[in-house]
Amino acid sequence: MRRLMLPLALAAVAIGAAACSTSSAPGWTYAPPTPAPSADASASPSGSAAPSGSASTAPSGSAAPSDSAGTTVQLSAANIAFEQTAITAPADTAFTIAFENKEALPHNVEIKDGSGTSVFNGDPVTGPATVDYQVGPLAAGAYTFVCTIHPNMTGTLTVGS
Repeated sequence: MRRLMLPLALAAVAIGAAACSTSSAPGWTYAPPTPAPSADASASPSGSAAPSGSASTAPSGSAAPSDSAGTTVQLSAANIAFEQTAITAPADTAFTIAFENKEALPHNVEIKDGSGTSVFNGDPVTGPATVDYQVGPLAAGAYTFVCTIHPNMTGTLTVGS
């Protein structure tokens, strides 16, 4: 039995020495490899990701960049209430609602026509944060705006000619 152990031990030492002397990288690591930084600057002019408050204009009321042309209406929320309960916008022209949520609760802006039908519904935003809602053209008239999360938050939007 002793004669059998010596060749096995020598074989194990030879295999270990061969494994240690190889020039290739090991097939395992303790941590996953990290990707190299990307040189792709197409995400934005500065090479960083786009701001979280920007997205494409969409009928659902998604947030969009504030660099679009047209009228901007200021609206803010604090203490579970809209700070402006009456706002105005032009008729038959798209406009932007610059909405500032001043508290750490989610709020949004939904606009309803005289019959109560939703004509715009902005995505909720948890503050403190500001988002620009792009609202499509509305006919002249009186509209109600409301936070769908807190229905007691209401106001009047007057769309003029």
